[in-house]
Amino acid sequence: MQSVPSQRHRFAIPDDVHYLNCAYMSPLSNVVTQAMVDGAACKQRPWTYKPDDFFSICEAFRDRAARLCDVAAHSIAIVPSVSYALAIAARNLPLAKGQQVVMLGDQFPSNVYPWRQLAAERGGRVVAVERDADAAWTNAVLDAIGPDTAVVAVPHVHWADGRVVDLEAVGAKCREYGAALVLDLTQSLGAMPLDFAKVDPDFAVAACYKWLMGPYGTGMLYVAPRHHDGEPVEQNWINRGGSEDFTRLVDYRDDYQPGARRFDQGEKSNPPLMFGASAGLDFLLEFGVEAIAHTLAEETGRIAEEAAKLGLTSAPIGQRAPHFLSLGFPEGVPDGLTDRLAEKNVFVSLRGSSLRVTPHVYNNDADREALLETLRGA
Repeated sequence: MQSVPSQRHRFAIPDDVHYLNCAYMSPLSNVVTQAMVDGAACKQRPWTYKPDDFFSICEAFRDRAARLCDVAAHSIAIVPSVSYALAIAARNLPLAKGQQVVMLGDQFPSNVYPWRQLAAERGGRVVAVERDADAAWTNAVLDAIGPDTAVVAVPHVHWADGRVVDLEAVGAKCREYGAALVLDLTQSLGAMPLDFAKVDPDFAVAACYKWLMGPYGTGMLYVAPRHHDGEPVEQNWINRGGSEDFTRLVDYRDDYQPGARRFDQGEKSNPPLMFGASAGLDFLLEFGVEAIAHTLAEETGRIAEEAAKLGLTSAPIGQRAPHFLSLGFPEGVPDGLTDRLAEKNVFVSLRGSSLRVTPHVYNNDADREALLETLRGA
């Protein structure tokens, strides 16, 4: 597969800035920024924003998200955050007294707090699995799933160490025991392929502001068709049947818009966010997730190879995601390392005792060399 050439020219990243921190937040491309400006102009000139626009801009985003995931558009809901989406999942999944919710140890808190609350309310319990030091997370998750498992709530990629969960294997075992599968794909969707048909999650959410290359404050939620008659967390007017006709909004109705649209957030028709999020997805669809993953695997592989010469450790691709590199320091992280990196305009994240390096297609050879040069000096 051919690699994606550097797209730095499409971003407002100065030549002397070496941003290798997409897992923290992606920079907005110039096109996404302009789309958000164009969206703001709709509110600047509200007489140009027609009732049909409240729906069309949302459907444009929904269609793009569906193409990225290779699912039906009517299975995508528009959400403001991961926590909002997981509140929907928790409201619509059964958990009986004594049953378990399985998750990863040190999982990102947005995919922990809803399940802790649900377990406390219903007499269930949360089980946080731990992996062996040099392993991926898959075996630990599979070993924890059994007759008492009601929900498995996991990511595809652990947010701190970049190690993966084989979601096809986990999905199969969930189906074997009748457990629901809820996914937080914020650290993987757009950068790593996922076959939704084979995994068959009940709910899967991704915030747009990381690997989906979009703005903060919006995201997409996949809802399996078996939950399309579920209960939303809010009752907003635009999700009700017939809401396209603004002259009949007080003809109150009990039915909803079709599919997962009943779960859409209130005030979803926000032009800056919808325009920006759609433009971010267009950027990914231009190249395809497989090509992006291949490109990022090559780049993290180059960095890992050079870092190994300095005595730094990392997991091989397969145990870790192609776009995620966590560098370990056998003798401990040098004091002030991230400050020294920042002084050289090298931006990464320190997570625990590892340095998280997460490039994207806006990076180039100079970014890699700036990182490695600073590490050599440390």
